[in-house]
Amino acid sequence: MTWPNIISVGRFLLVPLIIWLMLMDRMALAFWTFFLAGVSDFLDGLLARLLKSRTAIGAYLDPLADKTLMVAVFITLAVKGIVPLWLVIAVVSRDVLIISGTLLILLFEKNFAVSPHIISKINTAVQIALVAFLLGVGALGLSYDSVYVHFFFYLTGLTTILSGGVYVHFWIQKMGARV
Repeated sequence: MTWPNIISVGRFLLVPLIIWLMLMDRMALAFWTFFLAGVSDFLDGLLARLLKSRTAIGAYLDPLADKTLMVAVFITLAVKGIVPLWLVIAVVSRDVLIISGTLLILLFEKNFAVSPHIISKINTAVQIALVAFLLGVGALGLSYDSVYVHFFFYLTGLTTILSGGVYVHFWIQKMGARV
């Protein structure tokens, strides 16, 4: 286990804490814990590059920790009635699609690596920004029913669908080349 991998495991361990804080309406603490998870994501990538300690397990552990965090937070936000169900379905479906497609291709190609497309990076940034914004709104006791919140929902939905479409297109090409 390298330091970056230990940090990724730590991010997994923050997920239940963030969910519990959200369910207990401790949005300020949830915000700061979510922020800490974000810092850990940045830190594990930085350390992996600086220490030249990129590992095969780390290539899967880091994005899996990120997806676990985001899926859990989005589902919790839906349970609390903050995020619309259609958005949670889009976010979760995209992540399931990415994981399933990657596993399917790994069955055929042992040396397969997914590098995120620019729209996926944008989507990840928008999703993180939405969650941080919603936790901040909750921490400040503001209304979730504002034009800014709804704009963020639609922007997140759009980038999620576009990102999922890019992955589907890539996998169709990849699998079509194998047939």
